[in-house]
Amino acid sequence: MTRATGSNDVVRQRDRFIDGLRALAILGVVSGHWLVGALVETRAGGLRIDSPMRYLEWLHPATWFLQMLGLFFLVGGYTAAQGLHRARARGETDIAWVRRRLWRIGRPVVAATMILAVALPLLGLLGLSAGTARTTVVLFVQPLWFMGVYAVTTSLTPYALRLDRRGGLWVIPAFAAAVAAVDLARFGLDGTPAAVGYLSVLPAWAFAYQLGVAWSSGRVDRRIAGGLLAGGLALFVVLLVVLKYPVSLVSVPGAMRSNSNPPSLMVPALAAIQAGGALLMRERIERLLRRPRVWAVVAALNLSAMSIFCWHQVALVGVSEVARRFGTLPGLGDAPGDGGWVAARLAWYPVLAVVLAGLVVLVRRYEHPVPRGPVQPAKTAASTEPVSH
Repeated sequence: MTRATGSNDVVRQRDRFIDGLRALAILGVVSGHWLVGALVETRAGGLRIDSPMRYLEWLHPATWFLQMLGLFFLVGGYTAAQGLHRARARGETDIAWVRRRLWRIGRPVVAATMILAVALPLLGLLGLSAGTARTTVVLFVQPLWFMGVYAVTTSLTPYALRLDRRGGLWVIPAFAAAVAAVDLARFGLDGTPAAVGYLSVLPAWAFAYQLGVAWSSGRVDRRIAGGLLAGGLALFVVLLVVLKYPVSLVSVPGAMRSNSNPPSLMVPALAAIQAGGALLMRERIERLLRRPRVWAVVAALNLSAMSIFCWHQVALVGVSEVARRFGTLPGLGDAPGDGGWVAARLAWYPVLAVVLAGLVVLVRRYEHPVPRGPVQPAKTAASTEPVSH
């Protein structure tokens, strides 16, 4: 009996750690988008997109801490590998598992697209400007690149397991090497077509996903985690200081080079730092997640992860549009030209969070539909993984 209880405790702690990393990634994405996305009022009375990244170079290093999608892909690879193993054990085919997973990822996106397709024309009849409607569509579509890449890596999970079984940890630096080769063509060879850079999209994000697969198979211990942290830091410094890669981890309007669109070698370097650091701090993170209030927030974020991704930019537009009716308010409708704008935008975060929470409450039924038929026992919050089974 004691052994069984201890085993259950380990599983619960592992799930909390995984959900904690996913929640951290979600917070990073949402906070980052709200910080770098300025909506400036136009003379026609609508809202157009601008960014403080265009004017405030001192803000660029903040993206090192806000760009946490590497953790999301790490956790995705880990839980997908375990989920596929469980599916195979119960006789489910790989194709059926992939189809089910992709539908879970895509269902909130389809629902959000249909809702906005109906709501925006109706709001236009009620006075919403065409410029603001266009801005809403652009900001809604922009984050979907992530879901597309995540869906592709998810669909390739059976092959990721095969690569892990045959190549082990050596597969992971191979993905980084592929990104390095594309970077060499982009930045080192004259006349390279710009489209060549997009060859790095899959290997750049598959780096963290494959690392998660290796972690699930028990290949990543503290020694490997330390190597990831040290190696990632060394590579990050070389790229930044020696090779003069852009400081920002997100695209800067008007900049000639970008670390994110398409992704450069900075993306796997940062993912290695984040993964190594998180795994080394696992015990501390798990202790933090035992606090009821902290765990409640983490569980809520995990239950609605995809809904949050779909609607957080819409919340920003909604708050900005309502505020515009009362005049140009600092941090919402004004130009993002100085530190005062950044402080004002941060002060709006609680309002944005409340509005986003309200939207998520309204739409999360599309992420977790009520099952038909006999009622099944509810899962505990600790075992809930909204996009990772």
